[in-house]
Amino acid sequence: DDPFAGVPESQRFGIPGGDEDAPPPIEKEQPNYNVSGALAAEQNTFKGVVLKYSEPAEARKPKERFRLYVFKGKELLDMLHIHRQSAFLIGRERLVADIPVDHPSCSKQHAAIQYRQIVETDGLGAATRVIKPYLIDLDSANGTTINGNKVPPSRYVELKVGDTIVFGFSTREYVLMSEEQVG
Repeated sequence: DDPFAGVPESQRFGIPGGDEDAPPPIEKEQPNYNVSGALAAEQNTFKGVVLKYSEPAEARKPKERFRLYVFKGKELLDMLHIHRQSAFLIGRERLVADIPVDHPSCSKQHAAIQYRQIVETDGLGAATRVIKPYLIDLDSANGTTINGNKVPPSRYVELKVGDTIVFGFSTREYVLMSEEQVG
């Protein structure tokens, strides 16, 4: 009394003695609990745009009143107050950029100016906390220069008063000044 009498051997799947030429069963993929970055991307989104940059734990708003003077050649185009928040995103993507740059050689999220609180020790070993400006290039396609020197990507570089910053191949120069020095 074989219930599969008349069923060809090739169609007897799952039956002992059935299709010996059948491939082995495919193993079900096991859950992957590794970090995917999807949650971080969701948290680091602004106006629907995933931000390439997020502030570090040592981010602080500066007490010193910094300004960026924007020059094209010898002509002063603009003066930006950059002391009102702890970081400024620079890029072509106007939805998220604090300082928009329109030059085609600049990336959508090109660089960031970040104020960081660091601990400095003097010659006597006394530690003081100071807030200093830094620039970080966000792996931009055409890079960033400070005083003609290329900034390494994804690395904080300390900015000094009087530094000249150029993004990509733009002819605009951004000069960092402090209100104390300008007067």
